[in-house]
Amino acid sequence: MAVVEEDAPPAAAASASDPAAGSSDNEITVEEASFVHTEPPQDGSAPPVVSSDMEVLHDKVKKQVIKEGHGKRPLKFATCFVHYRAWVQGSSHKFEDTWQEQHPIELVLGKEKKEMSGLGIGVGNMRSGERALLHVGWELGYGKEGSFSFPNVPPMADLVYEVELIGFDDVKEGKARSDMTVEERIAAADRRKIEGNEYFKEKKLEEAMQQYEMAIAYMGDDFMFQLFGKYRDMALAVKNPCHLNMAACLIKLNRFDEAIVQCSIVLSEDESNVKALFRRGKAKSELGQTESAREDFLKAKKYSPEDKEILRELRLLAEQDKALYQKQKELYKGLFGPRPEVKPKKANFLVVFWQWLVSLIRYLVRMFKRKNE
Repeated sequence: MAVVEEDAPPAAAASASDPAAGSSDNEITVEEASFVHTEPPQDGSAPPVVSSDMEVLHDKVKKQVIKEGHGKRPLKFATCFVHYRAWVQGSSHKFEDTWQEQHPIELVLGKEKKEMSGLGIGVGNMRSGERALLHVGWELGYGKEGSFSFPNVPPMADLVYEVELIGFDDVKEGKARSDMTVEERIAAADRRKIEGNEYFKEKKLEEAMQQYEMAIAYMGDDFMFQLFGKYRDMALAVKNPCHLNMAACLIKLNRFDEAIVQCSIVLSEDESNVKALFRRGKAKSELGQTESAREDFLKAKKYSPEDKEILRELRLLAEQDKALYQKQKELYKGLFGPRPEVKPKKANFLVVFWQWLVSLIRYLVRMFKRKNE
């Protein structure tokens, strides 16, 4: 069963077949890119306590590094993908959390909304993979009025952000995803997928996942919801392989729960996807979820009955079941031991004598009665 999807770029195919698909790969030139896989912090109920030095980025923006990043900083008009949590300074009122929503936001530096200008300054001074605490004055936040969308952000509220720069694209035009055509977004995602495949072949799994996750970011739920017909098929032809290849990387890294999530996303769109069923079954098997894994493998076998890897996994599960049964049998045998033999009890002498005496008396009584008759 192949691990890496090698589909042809669907956007290029669309351009050839559809006269309206005038945008090609050449319309967005990626000059430089950097991206790292990220995991959410464990506790987000309050801003983290950070002991690192306070760096002044602007009169109203200060930064404390939580985790160092790598590479260069994004340029102006770079399209940045970030996760963040936001609080009102001096309070525990968290009003936004993209980790909880499981969707990074897109920020084009120099083109961000007014209320996010302080956040933009902070992100522009971060490196890929860096996590930091940003202190933003109200003038570069929600201003004198506060926030209508977030009622717990009062007027003139200073803000605290816990931010992670997942990755960025330095592009000439500084286009946000929302400004791209369907073909442009699919083409950008497809380029990421191809780069991820190259990293995978080189066994650079973390780097491969970075590219796959960036590709998936271009295919967000809001975007997919708007697509129908051939455009949805084109997008899924890029998105689903990225999820599947993410799952393959995660399995190799023993991150089985995350692999299950990636496969389940694909199966929500295509319940008969053999690779998704197989890889989810593999991850479940590694977690000891034997029955659920067997169910996935049997479904995969239904759609691909001759697949040798699927048959092999089913045989392994059967052998595991047999070994477990034998182990349990030996365990119970040792626990309770062999059943004891029933030995005949020795007769009590007094009981035997008493029984003989009673029988003798009965015999004599019968003889006496017969004689009298």
